Amino acid sequence: MTLAPETNRSPAGAGASGATAATPASATTTMPPATTATDPTVIDRFIDDRRPGYSLESPFYTSPEFYARDVEAIFASTWIFVATVAEVPDSGDYVTIDIGSYSVIVIRDDDGDIRAHHNVCRHRGTRLLGELSGSVGNIVCSYHQWTYTPAGDLISAGVQAPGFDKTCFSLRSVNVRVIGGLIFICIGDPPADIDEVAEVIEPYIAPHDIAGSKVAAQVDLIEDSNWKLVMENNRECYHCEAGHPELTCTFFPTYGYTPEEIPKRLMPSYQRYLDAEDQLHANCDRNGIPYALVEDLSGRPTGFRIERAALDGKGESYTMDGSAASAKLLGDLDTFVLGRASLHVQPNMWFHAMGDHVVTFSLVPLAADKTLVRTTWLVAADAEEGVDYDLDNLTTVWIKTNEQDAAFCERGQAGVSSPAYIPGPYAPTEEHLEEFCAWYIERLKAHREKATGGRVSVGKATDGDASGGDATDGKAADR
Repeated sequence: MTLAPETNRSPAGAGASGATAATPASATTTMPPATTATDPTVIDRFIDDRRPGYSLESPFYTSPEFYARDVEAIFASTWIFVATVAEVPDSGDYVTIDIGSYSVIVIRDDDGDIRAHHNVCRHRGTRLLGELSGSVGNIVCSYHQWTYTPAGDLISAGVQAPGFDKTCFSLRSVNVRVIGGLIFICIGDPPADIDEVAEVIEPYIAPHDIAGSKVAAQVDLIEDSNWKLVMENNRECYHCEAGHPELTCTFFPTYGYTPEEIPKRLMPSYQRYLDAEDQLHANCDRNGIPYALVEDLSGRPTGFRIERAALDGKGESYTMDGSAASAKLLGDLDTFVLGRASLHVQPNMWFHAMGDHVVTFSLVPLAADKTLVRTTWLVAADAEEGVDYDLDNLTTVWIKTNEQDAAFCERGQAGVSSPAYIPGPYAPTEEHLEEFCAWYIERLKAHREKATGGRVSVGKATDGDASGGDATDGKAADR
């Protein structure tokens, strides 16, 4: 259960070409190894000396200190995706998410609203809910039975001293925002740009009626790799042709080419792609669904990318032949031939919505070298397993792809942990990796500035000759 692709297609369903300077083999890192980089100024130097266009230095991926900084500066300070409303359909239904030392309850209250609370009793701090998901009437602390409504109000605290005011001891709330049925939370002060992001992406998602769907399957996969390696792998498809045979069944053969680069032998395939895009656009226009690419991945707190694009084969879904995996359409859609709406929101989610089902992906860092990746498949609420859909057919493409990506990421973690590792240049079709790393560094700097009032003194973290280099090339970006 690792990543889903968010493809970066040109009109040919492809990326661009070009060249990037490469770091000489003699370049070395002069800072202490990640495991000894306990001084915050060491981390600050690596942040400030990050070289654009290149992968990150080893400590970004291996250092426990960087992991702790990532939890506070990224996962506790930005909007992160945690679940869909289909996972908490009724009052009292909840999911929990652990982020570093934080634990958050996401629950539907008695009025049907989605709430988020810190998973901490206001009495003496006991963890309230220990399961990943479930349903409760009220939230009861198992230690001393302090009891809270799903909205977080304290309604019972046993015998207390005179003057005890229950209203002063409600659960501590966490910022929550629902966009098209996708639930986001922000533990710290929430970035205000979420309203702008919601305005753009909700029209792409809402027609699929996530609130009217149900969970068909959910798979958790723990990868032995840093969360940034997982995201970087997700942001490119340089590796897809050789690495993902199941996934690429629904990729057009011209995937990875610009229109000018398409060889003569693939021109019939290119025409098929253009015809599929025309049909997709006509179907979207009839259903009132946007499909244009909107990409705003860096330079803002909530980086995102969304588009709708055609699939090859029958053009209906992510299956081995592109046909619909479920016989039930989502929402009020009138056709299965809607390609896939693909959404990516930094730092932790990607998503695909087809006419017949939705698949969501999220990650949570567990340690410097360990990441939880969760994949969830949603189908129409009235779809019956074994009648309207076959679970294996629904999930095979992404289960296989996730397993393959987990292996790539784990090999990557082994590589960046080696003393021989030197950051290498991103290929032209890996531009989304550069956007992700640029956004990541921006968020680290913004958090540092807020924490220090702008006071920070850093020096050089690396020392290497940046001259020269070899041209690089690659395939189009994935996910």
